[in-house]
Amino acid sequence: MKRWSLLFLYIGLLVLSHLVRDADGPVRPPRPGQAVMQIPETRGGEPTGRRITLAYRDTGAPEGGGGVRDPVVLLHGSPVATEAMEPLIGRLAGTARVIAPDLPGFGGSERAVADYSFIAHAHAVLALLDELGVERVHLAAYSMGGGVALEICRLAPRRVASVSMLSAIGVQELELLGDYGLNHLVHGLQYTVIRALVAGTPHFGWLDRFPLNLSYARNFLDSDQRPLRGILERLEQPVLIVHGREDFFVPPAAAREHARIVPQSRLVWLEGGHLLAITDPERVARPLVAFLRDVEAGRAAGRGEASPQRLAAAREPFDFRRHGVGGTGREVAGAVFLALATLASEDLACISGGLLAVRGALSWSAALLGCLGGIVVGDVLLFLAGRWLGPRALRRRPWRWFVSAAQVERCAGLFRRRGGMLVLLARFMPGLRLPTYFAAGAVGMGLGRFLGYFLGAAVLWTPLLVGAAALVGDRMLGWAEQAGGWGWMAALGGVAALWGGMRLATVVSTHRGRRLLYGWWRRKVRWEYWPAWALYPPVLVYIVWLGLRHRGLTVFTAANPGMPCGGLAGESKAAILGAFPPGLPELARFAVIAPEEDVEHRLVSLDRFMAANALRYPVVLKPDVGERGQGVSIVRTRTEAAAVLARCREALIAQAFVPGREFGLFYVRHPGAPRGLLISITAKEPTRVTGDGRRTLEELILDDDRAVCMAPFFFRKLADRLGEVPAAGEVVALSELGTHCRGALFLDGWDEVWSAALEARVDAVSRQLPGFYFGRFDVRTPSAEALREQGEFRILEVNGVTSESTHMYDPRYSVLQAWRILFTQWRLAFSIGAANRERGHRPASVREISRTIVGHLGREKFEA
Repeated sequence: MKRWSLLFLYIGLLVLSHLVRDADGPVRPPRPGQAVMQIPETRGGEPTGRRITLAYRDTGAPEGGGGVRDPVVLLHGSPVATEAMEPLIGRLAGTARVIAPDLPGFGGSERAVADYSFIAHAHAVLALLDELGVERVHLAAYSMGGGVALEICRLAPRRVASVSMLSAIGVQELELLGDYGLNHLVHGLQYTVIRALVAGTPHFGWLDRFPLNLSYARNFLDSDQRPLRGILERLEQPVLIVHGREDFFVPPAAAREHARIVPQSRLVWLEGGHLLAITDPERVARPLVAFLRDVEAGRAAGRGEASPQRLAAAREPFDFRRHGVGGTGREVAGAVFLALATLASEDLACISGGLLAVRGALSWSAALLGCLGGIVVGDVLLFLAGRWLGPRALRRRPWRWFVSAAQVERCAGLFRRRGGMLVLLARFMPGLRLPTYFAAGAVGMGLGRFLGYFLGAAVLWTPLLVGAAALVGDRMLGWAEQAGGWGWMAALGGVAALWGGMRLATVVSTHRGRRLLYGWWRRKVRWEYWPAWALYPPVLVYIVWLGLRHRGLTVFTAANPGMPCGGLAGESKAAILGAFPPGLPELARFAVIAPEEDVEHRLVSLDRFMAANALRYPVVLKPDVGERGQGVSIVRTRTEAAAVLARCREALIAQAFVPGREFGLFYVRHPGAPRGLLISITAKEPTRVTGDGRRTLEELILDDDRAVCMAPFFFRKLADRLGEVPAAGEVVALSELGTHCRGALFLDGWDEVWSAALEARVDAVSRQLPGFYFGRFDVRTPSAEALREQGEFRILEVNGVTSESTHMYDPRYSVLQAWRILFTQWRLAFSIGAANRERGHRPASVREISRTIVGHLGREKFEA
């Protein structure tokens, strides 16, 4: 109740916060000295048909003229607005008329607009100048305002007398990480976080007024700096560049590059950082005023007056390695980005760091320190989470989304045996790092000891991966630059291949990795492990041909008139078993456990079933609707039963556990035939390994040529036992269920158990199931001899028209033989269905089949 109360309180505060924000309106009141104007809104340079409010400051012409005839348009950066530029406006107002707008989304202008990009802002400024009747201006742009100024130069070059770049952005290559895609990934993540905070926290408008708000994030996200280089290279007007030598946000290398590609520009260096225009307006105003007066007097050079040497330098292509990586700010930003990226994928972050370093976008030290720092911080936090939270936390969200308690327990067992060496080795073994480091904290390893092993591995691993990425990646990217077009696609594929190759190298470096890779390969080349979509296409083609031959694609559903759609999918096991006469000795006793919310009531139902049939644990619990062993549990205690009932809220079957060997008996009977026949007998054997007193159960599974093929499944099911060391000669059954995809070995059992007595017994039992002519009985028997000689068995399940002649999964059979078996089976299904149709049984319609399949696929699958 307390949690629900807190939740409702939070929701109430959130709703109230949104109401307060809505009441605040889309526009804040203008500051003293500001005016407002309605201008057309644009998106991507095109009008939206809406008018928005633009607040601006206009000082008017100074007394006596001031020496500068054309007004100065002062463009603020992001996230600040004109208010932050007031000291600089005051220094310039005595020299020229200053027009300083709050760009859309900022300050007193409209907050929620369609487009926050440089282009939209440039159109807004030009619209303001049109309304004010100003034809020609000097542009002075601070920080992000540089992009707006350059777009104005592109849109209306004749209206620009000069451009002054005050710690202003420009070329894409020297902004943040230097790459549009990477930068926008950062901007996208930033926008997502800010948007989530704004929408999901009750801040009552405070986050809207906080500088790092949605407008700030959208300004970066909507803008594209890639065209700015071309605009700078084509500028004809006089240009001034004023920049701080210690600028953290726009690196000094950017100012040098702007000065290089704009050969007529003046470059003025000031001691200080990015905020000089705000914190020290006097020093910024002096060179700016002098430049404006020189422009008015004709003493400032345009591109046509630039020296031949500077024109030649401007034509040289850009090269990171010649122009430098861009200063401390860029280094820190790049290192922080790589450190954060390691939290998503350590290997991909290291590869990215190598590529950035070798291309000159980031120094080697920043790339290595960023990757190493992120790895150290992330994995130490993981260790501390294991120490403070313990394994019990893994049963709760969000921890269980990333690592399972079973994985941690397995790693803890290995850790107890191998100690700190496992911490070192886990760095080179994909898939083990997260559970190993969590387990190290959970089992009480000392932090100092953990850091000793962990740092040793990280210091070896990180330079190796970063260096390999640089060595191979630089060549691929260089080739892509020359090839263009598809070359970049090939380069991306090459980077992916590099990552895959490194992952593969770490996998094959260990015995465990090599065996798991071998098992993966066996599953791909051995057809018995193929998924249905890979095995069944030829069979589906044959089914269509049979449908055309029998004048009905759904004729096969009439093969079993007593089952919905012939037993195609989604049929109730209980309904089929319940159709047998009561007390049939061949039927394993069962009862349905209704889908109730109360687990205790369901346990009482189970108790009554067991008491009525004089049963003791173990018993079998399985979904009433299911296939391929999904959700089947053999429970040995009432506690285990309660856990299964709590996890599965759908209808369950409780069934007596029948010891002995399991077989699949496929039976067919043509309507009107005097007797039915068995066409397939499958012996279902559990996969077993034999202990030697030295190797753990995990190692025995890996070293067994068949068990290794299903190793991922066995590791999940036996996670709490993998560290056990079976005694020499001890046989361990890895699976209890007679299901191939759950680890059972299927063998052709025809020669072992077929007899006329068995076939006659199966025929007699089948005739007691109304409307059944075609399908497979899953049975258990005390022994093969009892099944062959006395026909002694207990029925566990009856499967309909889509059941398989599972002896085809015998490893001795090829896929061609399997297809031949399936063709024979489906030919019989259509033949029996056609005969039943002649007797008046209607096949299911395509609509009924579609509804059945959709309902079956949409049903929530329960895993034991």
